[in-house]
Amino acid sequence: MATDLIQIDLDNPYPGAIDRAVDEVARGHVVGVPTDALYTLVADPLNLQAVGRVFAAKGRESVRSLPLAISDVLMAEDLAKELTSRFYILARHFWPGPLTMIVPAAAKVPLKVTGNTGRLAMRHASSNVLNAMVEKTGHALIATSANMSGQPTITSGIELFAAMDGRLDLVLDGGLCTGPGSTTVDITEPYWRVIKEGAISEKEIAERLQAN
Repeated sequence: MATDLIQIDLDNPYPGAIDRAVDEVARGHVVGVPTDALYTLVADPLNLQAVGRVFAAKGRESVRSLPLAISDVLMAEDLAKELTSRFYILARHFWPGPLTMIVPAAAKVPLKVTGNTGRLAMRHASSNVLNAMVEKTGHALIATSANMSGQPTITSGIELFAAMDGRLDLVLDGGLCTGPGSTTVDITEPYWRVIKEGAISEKEIAERLQAN
């Protein structure tokens, strides 16, 4: 398949480009989009064929989970088996923004999306492009780093087009995205732990949780 490229404005994305991206996702395709934390691959988590295409595009082992983008806490509550006060404290302070939280997944979430772990990573991004897609779709979307597995995350639409041409159906090119990426924190255990530190430091998370 050939990969299409559409240029967009990060802050004020053209609605027609969003509609095209959402249509591709609805057809089970994989789309590359710019966010507040580098470029991201987007697909429908409820379509197992689309989930498989994300793994194939990245060359990623299917035992690894795929993070989801959501648009509000209500969507998180629908996808999680249970949410603790820790979740609400961090969501209230850091969302929308570059924080991904790992929680127990609800039964409705395909096990394949969780990498067969039963745990789900979720983020409410501060990204007009990604949020517009989630809102237009009406449910959470896969939002995983745009790169081949083991390689650095891609920072421009042209670079993504060159690196994954033929692996994706569409790239929305918003120019350079040079943010440090999202911090991932696992809050499923009795004790929370940072899995990957990005834009938000472990110290910031600790201070926020200790203050409540």
